[in-house]
Amino acid sequence: FFESAMETRRSALATRLFRLDGVAAVLLGRDFVTVSKQESTPWTALKPEIFATVMDFFASGHPVIDSAFDPSKQASDTAIHESDSEVVATIKELIEARIRPVVQDDGGDILYKGFEDGIVRVKLVGACSTCPSSTATLKGGVENLIMHYVPEVVAVETVEEESDRVSKAELDAVDERVRGLETERMP
Repeated sequence: FFESAMETRRSALATRLFRLDGVAAVLLGRDFVTVSKQESTPWTALKPEIFATVMDFFASGHPVIDSAFDPSKQASDTAIHESDSEVVATIKELIEARIRPVVQDDGGDILYKGFEDGIVRVKLVGACSTCPSSTATLKGGVENLIMHYVPEVVAVETVEEESDRVSKAELDAVDERVRGLETERMP
């Protein structure tokens, strides 16, 4: 998952997609690519550019992820550690085996962020982070499943990281400037 062009050094495809005006995030899955756009950019303008970029990239034969990047050396959010309690290990297993595949089928991902005081904290990324039904998915699907198997869990909540708040604030500021320019141009 790439939230900015600065993070794309391990994927030439993600780098190319971030060169398009209006791209906000890129999620690369085993068999899908999800591109999130900035709110101010219409899909009608961005979709053909994304399609052309992806098609040109795959025609080039370049690898999606740089071979120097070894994902097995990266710490997975659902990797089970010796220090994890049985409850945390079960939560991670559920996310990895039962929840993540379903969320990824919809072009997103779910990241485990922690468990404290009966509350599981997760982050939805990719298409799921901007989907209007993400709250229903989280509460109706994820929370119910985890609570069914792990009685110690009382709720599942999404977390917003500082980078999310900063990015949203920056996008809101750009939107406000654009609206101001549009208002100035109106007769």
